[in-house]
Amino acid sequence: MSVALMWEARAVEGRGADLLDWVRAQVLEREPVRRETLRAPQDRVLVITWWDAEFDAVLPELPEPGAELVTRTVHRWRFESAEN
Repeated sequence: MSVALMWEARAVEGRGADLLDWVRAQVLEREPVRRETLRAPQDRVLVITWWDAEFDAVLPELPEPGAELVTRTVHRWRFESAEN
């Protein structure tokens, strides 16, 4: 089964580049099958990791950044593949 973990944060105004650098520096306990980092307007950063695991498996996740970098708590979602 394929599971995707999504992690999304919004940086404090003007700190988008700092949040992006922080995210890129994070090392997970083990490597996912794939990891992609994206950015969007309003200094938002999204990280999607793909895992070969069951939906409810315990998987390493990115931590919360320091409060000086973000405007709110990180949003996290977990999805499973809908492909056959």
